[in-house]
Amino acid sequence: MPPMSKPAEKNKPDNRYYRQARFLISAGKAKQFPDGGYEVAFAGRSNAGKSSAINTLCDNKGLARTSKTPGRTQLVNFFALDEKRRLVDLPGYGFARVPVAVKNAWQKLMTQYLSEQQSLNGLVIIMDIRHPLNETDWQMLEWCHHYQLPAHILLTKADKIKRNAQQKSKLQTIRQLKDAKLDASVQVFSALKKTGLDELVAKLDQWLQLANTSRI
Repeated sequence: MPPMSKPAEKNKPDNRYYRQARFLISAGKAKQFPDGGYEVAFAGRSNAGKSSAINTLCDNKGLARTSKTPGRTQLVNFFALDEKRRLVDLPGYGFARVPVAVKNAWQKLMTQYLSEQQSLNGLVIIMDIRHPLNETDWQMLEWCHHYQLPAHILLTKADKIKRNAQQKSKLQTIRQLKDAKLDASVQVFSALKKTGLDELVAKLDQWLQLANTSRI
């Protein structure tokens, strides 16, 4: 019998379930996407800290590929949490220095995933807290609205600005969404200091139907 897991420390983010994430497949074609179950996908500008957020969530620095060169994630990467639940790392969008043909292929693959994957229950949109809601972010939010897909905005790199500035950016983002009549939850996050990790875990638990399921 395996040893019992230690209870989570008081006031510490309980991300133990996500620590069991393991690489499943890198899909370059829609026919390679896994079927069934529940998925939550992560999308964002190429330098917004998407891979770092996933690695912090799963407490595994080598899980999602990180690089100083934006746009290194070129495939749809699936990570299994259990037999029917997965996290998905989508290709970064924005100003990645890649050939136009490659960028167009990424866009086509990501569009196929977002429009056709029946197991997708929510999209986490990664934004640098200092520069949220760029043009492509708005396009992602409009897509979520059109297809009635729940969206959660993760304002990353919060450790780079002071707390007052963090809250100002969050409130401004919420106001802009309200003005645009777009629905998305918003939170502050730091992969370095694990700020907001508990809030992210709670959102993912909801989307992955973990409320009434043993997390260990």
